[in-house]
Amino acid sequence: MILDIQKSLSDSVRAAALAAFDVPLGAITFQYPPRAEHGDLAVTAPFDLARTLRRKPREVADRLSGDLAGADGVRKAEVAGGGYVNVFLKRGPVLRGLHERLTAPVRSGVPGARVIVEHTSINPNKAAHIGHVRNAVLGDTFVRVLKDRGREVGVQNYIDDTGVQVADVVVGFSHLEGKTLADVRALAALPRFDYYCWDLYAKVGDFYAADPANKKLQSQTLHEIEQGGNPTAELAAFIAAAIVERHLATMERLDIRYDLLAHESDVLRLHFWDRAFALLKESGAIRLETEGKSAGCWVLTMGGETTDPVNPQGDRTSGAQAGVSPAQSAGGPGGAIAAPPGFNDAAQAGVSPAQSAGGPGGAIAAPPGFNDEDKVIVRSNGIVTYTGKDIAYQLWKLGLIDRDFRYRLYRTYPDGHTLWTSTSGEGDPGAPSFGHAREVWNVIDVGQSYPQRVVKAAVAALGHPEGADGSHHLSYEKVVLSPATARALGYAVTDDGAVKVSGRKGLGVKADDLMDLLATKARTEIETRDPERDAAAREQTATEVATGALRYFLLKFGRTKIITFDTDEALAFTGETGPYVQNAIVRARNIFSRLAEEGHDVAGLLARGRALDLDAFLSGEEGDEVWGLVMLMARSEEAAEQVVRAEEVSLLARHAFAVAQAFHSYYQKPRHTVLRAESEDARAFRVLVVDAFVRQMLALTALLGIPVPERM
Repeated sequence: MILDIQKSLSDSVRAAALAAFDVPLGAITFQYPPRAEHGDLAVTAPFDLARTLRRKPREVADRLSGDLAGADGVRKAEVAGGGYVNVFLKRGPVLRGLHERLTAPVRSGVPGARVIVEHTSINPNKAAHIGHVRNAVLGDTFVRVLKDRGREVGVQNYIDDTGVQVADVVVGFSHLEGKTLADVRALAALPRFDYYCWDLYAKVGDFYAADPANKKLQSQTLHEIEQGGNPTAELAAFIAAAIVERHLATMERLDIRYDLLAHESDVLRLHFWDRAFALLKESGAIRLETEGKSAGCWVLTMGGETTDPVNPQGDRTSGAQAGVSPAQSAGGPGGAIAAPPGFNDAAQAGVSPAQSAGGPGGAIAAPPGFNDEDKVIVRSNGIVTYTGKDIAYQLWKLGLIDRDFRYRLYRTYPDGHTLWTSTSGEGDPGAPSFGHAREVWNVIDVGQSYPQRVVKAAVAALGHPEGADGSHHLSYEKVVLSPATARALGYAVTDDGAVKVSGRKGLGVKADDLMDLLATKARTEIETRDPERDAAAREQTATEVATGALRYFLLKFGRTKIITFDTDEALAFTGETGPYVQNAIVRARNIFSRLAEEGHDVAGLLARGRALDLDAFLSGEEGDEVWGLVMLMARSEEAAEQVVRAEEVSLLARHAFAVAQAFHSYYQKPRHTVLRAESEDARAFRVLVVDAFVRQMLALTALLGIPVPERM
């Protein structure tokens, strides 16, 4: 709502500037005074005008303040500091308008802007780990906010079903265990097939280490998978499909869904890369090196930037995000680890400032001795790098390549949501259109920052500057575990608080194990608080509290911060936690239940509240405190808009906490009671405030993907 108020005020400022100084103004900026007694919004336009007019800002502010005092919705305007105009809003109309807007919400933003967000994108060779969960929660929340701001969003999950990780599991089944496709099908019918493959993947790592000659099986298997039409490829396809099913089930626990599963095998079989390769050569964006260490390679010129080699085997949630600290094993996507005490900052993780800044902005520091300024897209042996495949996929997302997938309906959820999958075979008639986006956000860990810059550079080199500008990398840092949480999950923690983690050795924190631990702890807390609650209700509440705790904890930190996850901290009912936010809503809704139990007509009280002279109630000590809460709630749309502009979902999480905290502060004061209000008008006013709070918080928690229990 504050955005509408700012728009109205901006029109008034422009009109006043034109009338007083005959100067047209463009965009008008506002600040928020640090204290309520200084005003609700501070207009900064006098400083801009002063430079143009060569006058003192305060003189300009004096002239503008008179006109702004009479603007629609303004109670008064005062000059402050060196030239600000502090605006005091009419409080009653703001509260009434906010409640009306929350009662009948209207989506605003940028209608018709089609965008794609790719997130999760786990290698389909074993169970998901906590690093994957941060990726998925970050991407899912960003999707929710984009939709709220009016974008048409396509949510995609990239399935690398032809990569070396899948090949390694095939090697394990075929050569270590001697299992046929029928044997693997039988195993996949049992629970925890993804856990079985997790352990098998580790055994294959030991198998390779025992005899380097064994590693030849990997390249042989990978070649057969990419070739297709053979028993090895059939086994790989089945394993990948079965693991994807487990990943979808894991993410469904967090209410995370997708619109399209895009398979790398289809990128290859439908010749996306072949077409992209031809375009890159025709445009001169890449060239064939004839000498030096890159002889025989096709490389992309990167304009003098320093390069960072691509992780040739990592997925979009690579080992760097799996919880491996610099002092520990770099061993692949193994999950989270226990961090040493105080290890919670990107700088301590050995990440360069450019990397921890997130996204494709500034150069990425290269390892010592690696100073080639070009990026290898195709190796001298003819194998296309992961980055090359990503270029082809990005071109498709942006509608810049004359190729398309075929599509099959993968499933329809009970609520009607449909999930589609790409196919290189026969597609279903009437499938929706995918791709052709104006903007694309790829949610991939910070370790993949340089490859993502290469993708962006390739799009630009092909003559698509708008497509390059619309290519965004939503990067993020790793998740590590506190020693206490690591011990609770069964890991041996050393004296320095560390756990050796290696994907190849099967050491890591599985996402489902962590969610199970959170649910168990939540259930125990609920049993202690309310032993009479029936088992089904207790289980549902425990699941909702655990989900809220995990999602909020992963969202409240900036993307470039390493997260040290602690179950007790995440589940706390006090402090900046998901349960604290959930409990604020539950407590507020309980007020209505108790009112109804005592015979009050809640709907009638709301109608009475809307008809009151609200300005009279929004003055004095209670009025000032309520006004602070109202102004916070009015800024919720602004917070969501900032999430999109800054590509930082933690802004919304912290805003939701601030609103909940402001309500707790108001509600816990006995003199502000609703049930024992001193008059029916006072009761109606407070009911209106509580109802606005509940509606606003339900909107915010929906954006954050946090469920709200009926009871805590």
